[in-house]
Amino acid sequence: MFSRFVRRLLRGQTLKEWLVEFLRFCTIGLGAYVVDIGLFNLLAYHWPVALPFDQSMTAKTISVSVSIVFAWVGNRLWTFREKAQNNRRREFTMFVLVNLGGMAIALGCLGVSRFILDYDSQFADNVAANGVGLVLGTAFRYVCYRYLVFASPAPATGSHRDESALR
Repeated sequence: MFSRFVRRLLRGQTLKEWLVEFLRFCTIGLGAYVVDIGLFNLLAYHWPVALPFDQSMTAKTISVSVSIVFAWVGNRLWTFREKAQNNRRREFTMFVLVNLGGMAIALGCLGVSRFILDYDSQFADNVAANGVGLVLGTAFRYVCYRYLVFASPAPATGSHRDESALR
């Protein structure tokens, strides 16, 4: 039963292929994280012009939006290049929708910290949005990228490639 579950999760990849894919995802994610955190802190705390509404919430929305484009390009061209869809518009739309879900997770964490727990320091904002929100959002994104956005059809069960996935 466990081996069948693992085969379904690997979707025809060997464990090594999956690990390479996951490490590429993490590398692109790290780059997107740097873009997100850097732009967030620049806009929220060092930008000479006040942003509309709540400075931190607006800054996070902008920083996540820019990092989404960075991550799509990186994941499309490197992490999931073999699984990239021919229909780029559909793929990008799905990618943006998944990332809006990830952004909602980060903004939710930031909102709870700021408006419910009443923490409004730069440190608290970064822990909530870029610590807790990042971990939860990253798990959500990876699963959705792998199984929704860059999903290639699963191979037929019982194929040679499927059986070698556990080695």
